[in-house]
Amino acid sequence: MAPQSLSSVNLTILGSASAQPSSTRNHSALALRLGGDVWLFDCGEATQHRIQKSNVKMGRIKKIFITHTHGDHIFGLLPLMASCLDGSGGMVNESEDGRLQSGSTEETQPLEIYGPLGTRAFIRTGIFYSYTNLGAPYVVHELRLPTDPVDGDYTTLPPRSPELPGRNIMQTNGAWTDIFPDEVVSVAAAPILHSVPCVGFVVTELPIPGKIDPKDYVPHLKRTNTPMSVMRQLQQGESVELSDGTILKGPLRRPGRKVAILGDTYDPSPIIDLALDADLLVHEATNAHLPRVDPNTKDDDTYESVEARTKSRGHSTPQMAGAFAKRIRAKRLLLNHFSARYAGNDDVDEEAKKIMEAIRGLAMQEFDGPVICARDFMSFDVELPH
Repeated sequence: MAPQSLSSVNLTILGSASAQPSSTRNHSALALRLGGDVWLFDCGEATQHRIQKSNVKMGRIKKIFITHTHGDHIFGLLPLMASCLDGSGGMVNESEDGRLQSGSTEETQPLEIYGPLGTRAFIRTGIFYSYTNLGAPYVVHELRLPTDPVDGDYTTLPPRSPELPGRNIMQTNGAWTDIFPDEVVSVAAAPILHSVPCVGFVVTELPIPGKIDPKDYVPHLKRTNTPMSVMRQLQQGESVELSDGTILKGPLRRPGRKVAILGDTYDPSPIIDLALDADLLVHEATNAHLPRVDPNTKDDDTYESVEARTKSRGHSTPQMAGAFAKRIRAKRLLLNHFSARYAGNDDVDEEAKKIMEAIRGLAMQEFDGPVICARDFMSFDVELPH
């Protein structure tokens, strides 16, 4: 990553199904590419197979964020870790691995995993009982709720190399505001309402250099015979003093991109403050009422009954997703996490296209911005705010 700003922000859908995969949709997984790095959000079954068929590079994965520990969001994590971290099968009493000697874990940046309480126990238990030996380090940071224990790993199994100590991150004012900051981006999160503890993540690019108009500066530089190379300093918002004492000030920095990626939810209102003005909102839309469009529609169903049934299972309809996008003033909405009854090959199948267009239309009843229906392997850039 460049220290000033990201060259690009790109989202690739690796899986867009809920509960069960289908022939056209895999379990939940999204890849957010920030410059050259890849961050995964959720890691359902067979995610690594999806990566191998996509333009996402396995070796670029630096962080994995788990929204909740339902299987369709986490069952692909251990196999992916084995592939990313040079895993191999071991023996019952094997306690050392030559790949980890000579301080190698200290020399290699660990794969960082963030998730709710239980994420560390799930990973440690799976690695232990499958006798998996990893050749590179990893660390698990858990987002703890006020009702969760402050300390401890929530498992009786001790950590084994190459696991490094992780943080137990407690909330501040109902959110996790200090998950990860660096010179370019920050990550915050908040709990969202589902049938089990669930998290929504917000990735925010820090303020970026403002737009510069050369005609505001070039005449002054020519008049004082100042090298044009100082335009680079001005572009970064710095001030430059010319030989005649004139001080030129670069443009003020402007907001960077913001991406809000929500896990499963029937009410994400706790994340509103963090997600306000998101350039992209990823929101589930598990079920929809599609009379005269979906042949599986029940005769006695209504929009109200489908919404009530969907909410009772901890999920959302397209209209609910659209209403939340409007509420946070999102620039663009990506509908995701569809029931297996909605085929994901709407780019080639007319029936699937008709259904997904109807789902998109329901969201647009509540939200007047661009709406996209997720399809596996779909990839697009998140543009800078105008």
